[in-house]
Amino acid sequence: MKLAAYPEYKDSGQPFLGKIPAHWDLFRNGSLFSQRNETGFGELPILEVSLKTGVRVRDMDNLKRKQVMADREKYKRAAQGDIAYNMMRMWQGAVGVAPVHGLVSPAYVVVRPFPEVDCRYFSYLFRTESYMNEVDAYSRGIVKDRNRLYWQDFKRMPSPVPPTEEQRHITRFLDAAGSKIQRFIRNKRRLIELLKEQKQNVINEVVTRGINSNVKLKPSGVEWIGDIPEHWKATKLKRVASFNPSKSETRANPADEEKVVFLPMENISVNGDIDCTEKRYLSEVWNGFTYFRHGDVVMAKITPCFENGKGAYLQGLETGFGFGTTELIVLRPLKAIDGAFLRFLTSTKQFLLLGEQYMIGAAGQQRIPSNFVKNYPIGLPPIDEQRKIFEHIQEKSAEIDQAIVRAQREIELMREYRIRLISDVVTGQVDVRGIEVPDIVEEELLALDDDATETDDEIDDEGSMDEADR
Repeated sequence: MKLAAYPEYKDSGQPFLGKIPAHWDLFRNGSLFSQRNETGFGELPILEVSLKTGVRVRDMDNLKRKQVMADREKYKRAAQGDIAYNMMRMWQGAVGVAPVHGLVSPAYVVVRPFPEVDCRYFSYLFRTESYMNEVDAYSRGIVKDRNRLYWQDFKRMPSPVPPTEEQRHITRFLDAAGSKIQRFIRNKRRLIELLKEQKQNVINEVVTRGINSNVKLKPSGVEWIGDIPEHWKATKLKRVASFNPSKSETRANPADEEKVVFLPMENISVNGDIDCTEKRYLSEVWNGFTYFRHGDVVMAKITPCFENGKGAYLQGLETGFGFGTTELIVLRPLKAIDGAFLRFLTSTKQFLLLGEQYMIGAAGQQRIPSNFVKNYPIGLPPIDEQRKIFEHIQEKSAEIDQAIVRAQREIELMREYRIRLISDVVTGQVDVRGIEVPDIVEEELLALDDDATETDDEIDDEGSMDEADR
């Protein structure tokens, strides 16, 4: 789709806007909205704001963390179609249109539109980078990251104002374009999931059956493992690896001013990569953390990290030894097993699915018992064959990983295009008046919002009273 500029422009007089279409107006927000400051509607649902998609009803039953609700009578009413924004975080895009009558935190400002205002156009406008920078300039406070945009300052802010029907057409155009973009992104995400599954299948197949599909098989003696190559040995992990070795082997003095790699769970990926950038003094980590050294294999033991296959073969550890989260099990490969092969064994689908059934502990804090890992039965090929299997997995995985990276990059480019398109359209850099826009049903708009929250969306947590409320 090739978009052209408007035929005629004028200077807006605002550096953040530059030139705007000649037939557009420039008004202060106080000429477009009035403040709504109503309380005492405790029966209404709680609303929350997504920094990517705006205001929506909060799902109180499926919160990641339960919140203690303060007196709902003190919450502000936002009528359907009002704009609500968080005073401290509007500069990040914490603003949107209320989809239903609901309640927002007292840390919000609620504004009602005058008749000529299409709130969804302004919701798009307010989340553009140039406008959010202007919000920052109008906000006040002692500390920059705690600045607030009060109603008195919001109403002084200038906004470009197309004719009302053009506002509505812009909104319909951006909804339709957004729907197409999100369908593209969803399809690429599905492709990525299929590629990941394909990679997992490659690992599962060769780790449990080997590379040679014509090899003679024998019963493993374990029903869910089935047959294994005839020349492989049936054994258990505890016979080929030692568990949770003692840090005393380092003979290190924790009082020394020595720094070692520290691995919190977020620095260990499901792909087996580790981020060694965090280093801590021995005195900080000697007690209360998990010890490991170069060449060990680590695996997460807590849900959901275990089920996701988080773990690594520590071949790239930047210090001779290190420490990490207590939610790790450390396996040290003995002579009969290669460390890379051991890592693959602990990331197979069979291992993870069976382990999930053995997890113990309270909901949300379940862990895999060490005894399950120690007594896990495996088919063990000779060491040379293990290394050939590793090389085979690397070769096949490289092709799949490249396809995943390409799909991820296409998603990033499409997101960048969407951000630029919104900015260009709502500030009048391109003219969409002559473009026919298909109708977008409500279900597609909801799907657009839901899709944006699947990955990198952030919830502005205002369902309960925060520091700004007190």
